[in-house]
Amino acid sequence: MNQMLNILVVDDDAEIRALLEGLLQRNAMKPVSARSAAEARDILEQKRFDLILLDLMMPGEDGLAFCRSLRDHSTVPVIMLTALNEDIDRILGLEIGADDYLPKPFHPRELLARIKSVLRRAPNVKPGESDAPVSDFEFGPYRVDVERRQVETEDGTAVDLTSGEFALLLTLLERAPRVLSRDQLLEFSRRAASNPFDRSIDSQISRLRRKLEENPRRPEYIKTVRSLGYAFAGRVRRVGSA
Repeated sequence: MNQMLNILVVDDDAEIRALLEGLLQRNAMKPVSARSAAEARDILEQKRFDLILLDLMMPGEDGLAFCRSLRDHSTVPVIMLTALNEDIDRILGLEIGADDYLPKPFHPRELLARIKSVLRRAPNVKPGESDAPVSDFEFGPYRVDVERRQVETEDGTAVDLTSGEFALLLTLLERAPRVLSRDQLLEFSRRAASNPFDRSIDSQISRLRRKLEENPRRPEYIKTVRSLGYAFAGRVRRVGSA
């Protein structure tokens, strides 16, 4: 990382904010801190960030609720930090749009490694421009709105996809017609391969087919390539964002 990265730290604990600020500054990053979701919103209106470190358990609006609302309009990468270590919390955090999850206490080097890993998987944008407009996609009767993280049919009907399903579909579209292994799909769709529930690519593919394919048993768009993985086989058109 040759350029200074802008990192927003959102945590109600002053000691943890200070520790994170010092760690990031020592590693050539520019941290800005917020004590609450409300304060974070005010800061985000004034400045763009490359990544957000977000505490899960905060008084008032917690990290899950804030991340969910953030994903309505932003694709800035989010790493959730929490003292909880239950699988269900990791699942919830990642399903609503977090890019990674790190339980407290954590080693500083692990946090730095997670930051670098998430930013490598994020769209290729300049520091401070993580929310820059990107191209949308069209295939068959569908349009994929990347900014809004929505899929709609030609008549404007929304297709109900989870955050994980959308990330998986976008990964396939961005690399079509390349064949991707399950491990590559896990990596590129911003899932942490160390989490046990991430071994669900096959079930997510099945759900995507049920929602997008006319005949899920004979898919037109998402093809299985035996012994290799999956590929998006339909014609993909890149279109400018509205």
